[in-house]
Amino acid sequence: MTLNIDEVLSDMLLAVKSEVKDDWVIIKGSANDFLQSRKLRLDLLASFRINNQISEEFFMARLDDEKHILESELHAIAIISKVTAQKAANAAMSVLQKTVMSLIALI
Repeated sequence: MTLNIDEVLSDMLLAVKSEVKDDWVIIKGSANDFLQSRKLRLDLLASFRINNQISEEFFMARLDDEKHILESELHAIAIISKVTAQKAANAAMSVLQKTVMSLIALI
């Protein structure tokens, strides 16, 4: 049996989706990009372990590294989303403020 990294990445995305639930729409593209960007590295790491070229301990340590990298990338999405929400709210309030000030000037 050979490793099909594309299937594995698809399953990984499904696992992410099941955890983030309603936020999936927000992170879907970025999460896919993050995993695709390290596709070769994950494939190589898995293949080395499958072929017993690296120890289980080394493999688990590298998986932990990859987990922390992905977690950091997913946190970045949350930060971007929060900033975007703040900008949108500021823009909306600015429109309201300008409208009110314009109407006051007419009085």
